Amino acid sequence: MKKVRVCLIGSGRAGMIHARNMAGSVPGAEIYAACDPDLKAAKAAAEELGIGICYQDYKEALEDEQIDAVIIACPTKYHRDIAVAAANAGKHIFCEKPMAMNEEECDEMIKAAGKNNVKLQIGFMRRFDDSFREAKKMIEEGEIGDVVLVKSHTRGPSKPREWMYDIEKSNGPLAEVCSHDIDTVRWFAGSELKSVYALGGNFRNQEIAEQYPDFYDNVIVNAEFENGVHASIEGAQYVQYGYDARVEILGTKGVICIGDMHEKKITSANESHQLKRPSMHSWTHLFKDAYLLEDKSFIEAILNDSEVECSGYDGKMAVKIVKAGNESIVQKKIVML
Repeated sequence: MKKVRVCLIGSGRAGMIHARNMAGSVPGAEIYAACDPDLKAAKAAAEELGIGICYQDYKEALEDEQIDAVIIACPTKYHRDIAVAAANAGKHIFCEKPMAMNEEECDEMIKAAGKNNVKLQIGFMRRFDDSFREAKKMIEEGEIGDVVLVKSHTRGPSKPREWMYDIEKSNGPLAEVCSHDIDTVRWFAGSELKSVYALGGNFRNQEIAEQYPDFYDNVIVNAEFENGVHASIEGAQYVQYGYDARVEILGTKGVICIGDMHEKKITSANESHQLKRPSMHSWTHLFKDAYLLEDKSFIEAILNDSEVECSGYDGKMAVKIVKAGNESIVQKKIVML
């Protein structure tokens, strides 16, 4: 296979990042088609990408024998059905996070990919960020001694979309916002979580509190791994001041800090003696290079028939922890995994 022909399923922000990468920045890849239940959106994506093929129904797209792989970047509740159908059609799968709604759906996706001998990669792009990779290397080389605590937080400026308010449909901010944090602490700790205790509250979206009483826009998770490492995860939606993603890894002999609130390395001062420095406005900017590297990794795994770097198992573990965290919020107790 000289070129991997890719079909984008879901033409939102995340999907278009991958599609633009595949359109010319990923060696061995070709963006071939766009698919979206909103045909107008699919056509707009196809026009921007310079391709002439678009579909409204993913099932029709999967019948196209020219397609080698799919990027699934639609709402989580559709991931399982599309991924299983894609695997059965012999298409390799890149699936954005969260992987699925529950562990059972993850298992179905993993089983279908294995049965049909296709790749299944989950979109945890932070593992491909230069700073995260360097931190992982430093941990493995013992630079900070033994890892004691991994703290990770993500705060986003955007107001939640309507469907996100229903925890039964979205799995809440723990899934939509903190899936990357969950994978991050698990990756750096080098272990599986043993217990979680979570607190959630709705502080910035009070107008929907009566209709969606279980919704939370702020969440804190304290956890312990099987190897004894501690973890602290925090997530927030609609913070409005900017996009803020940072990590701290505390060891017995030192600490590693990843991330910066600032988008540009520039500071200004004015006559009122106020210092100004622009805050990070979007995850699309902060992790631009990481998205490209994970897309390259996916295509390389297909062309070289090698293992993907973020597997279905990694996706499943994050989903498992999300469910445990939501259970802890409701029951107000420690949940053992």
